[in-house]
Amino acid sequence: MAGMPSERTRRLWRALGFPDAADDDLVFTDADVQALALLSALIDTGFVDEDSEASIVRAMAQSLSRLADWQTDMLADVLSRGEETGAAPIDPERAVEGTRRLLPLLRALQDYVWRRHLAANAGRLSDSVGGGDRRELAVGFADLVGYTSRSRGMGGRELGEMVEDFESTASEVIARHHGRVVKTVGDGVLYTAVSAIDAVEIGLELPEAWQAEDRPPLRVGAAYGTVLTHLGDVYSPVVNLASRLTSLARPGTLLVDRDLARQLRGLPRYRVRPLRRVSVRGYDNLQPWLVQRRPPGEADLALESMLDEMADDVLEADDE
Repeated sequence: MAGMPSERTRRLWRALGFPDAADDDLVFTDADVQALALLSALIDTGFVDEDSEASIVRAMAQSLSRLADWQTDMLADVLSRGEETGAAPIDPERAVEGTRRLLPLLRALQDYVWRRHLAANAGRLSDSVGGGDRRELAVGFADLVGYTSRSRGMGGRELGEMVEDFESTASEVIARHHGRVVKTVGDGVLYTAVSAIDAVEIGLELPEAWQAEDRPPLRVGAAYGTVLTHLGDVYSPVVNLASRLTSLARPGTLLVDRDLARQLRGLPRYRVRPLRRVSVRGYDNLQPWLVQRRPPGEADLALESMLDEMADDVLEADDE
């Protein structure tokens, strides 16, 4: 009915994240035929080509699958809450009817959020002309220290609340400093920022905003350079470097690479110090740089001025 070979539709169905359906399974509706027709129309406009259609479908499916999981969990939480408190369980027919009223509202809200993000990214159109998907960006990782051991002793609800608090805090701080959350993975968040200063401010503020006695500490690593952006994700040795710096950072601290340290050079509000060189997977003789906020007036102290000059000498030696 869609006018596509079965091999192609099966590939797209799998890209959505669903298992194969037998020929006699009652799985598909007119909506599936319409979706394939829309995909064909996108291909006809030149916006999508057949070689990349599965990748685009996969990227959309991963984002929307997480959204659907969250919405389903919300509904399940409401249904189970009545049983836990001893109240009468919600009638399934009422739940179905409520969902039918809820879906159009969620769809409208999702459309609004999508349009706002599309508008926020409009500036990238001019930046990408002639340059493809390669951009100069700062990339940062924020990682919860001791998350694995701590999570073993937590219940599902308690762990879920901590992860939700972490993602909420990270999203707020990153957005406030003009960054973008690329993805979150339980105990960590990957972010990017156009400005090196914004990336550093995120890296310094996140551990402070997250800090509490009942929470595991946070550490951050950040690097700067050419990054390939593809379907909402980022790929580059810069990403790997930021990850390695994060693994080297002490709890509550921010480590950056040489390029970010160089861009902070001469800014009195930051204290930038080279640490001992180390060898980690993929990087021999890696030079981490510790970034801290400088207390007011400290830059005028003789010792600090001498340490700043020594840090400048290290940067100049690296340039040579």
